[in-house]
Amino acid sequence: MLTIRMSRGGRRNDPSFALVLTDSRKSRDGGFLEKLGNYNPRAEKVLFNLKSDRIKELVKGGATLSDTVRTLLSKEKITF
Repeated sequence: MLTIRMSRGGRRNDPSFALVLTDSRKSRDGGFLEKLGNYNPRAEKVLFNLKSDRIKELVKGGATLSDTVRTLLSKEKITF
């Protein structure tokens, strides 16, 4: 099953995350199929380089969203 979730990157005490499409059985930072955007909790603009059209297409095709990604997208007024 395909899942859209976050993968951690960045330095120690300065996290940044990538929104990725991955198989739900893979580990958090394991391989992913497609990068869909970035999330930086310390920046003014939290979500950037977001491929919202692609995310909507994937959700309609059966991909699931993690709870955290669903919350972030709803705060950015992206609905499905």
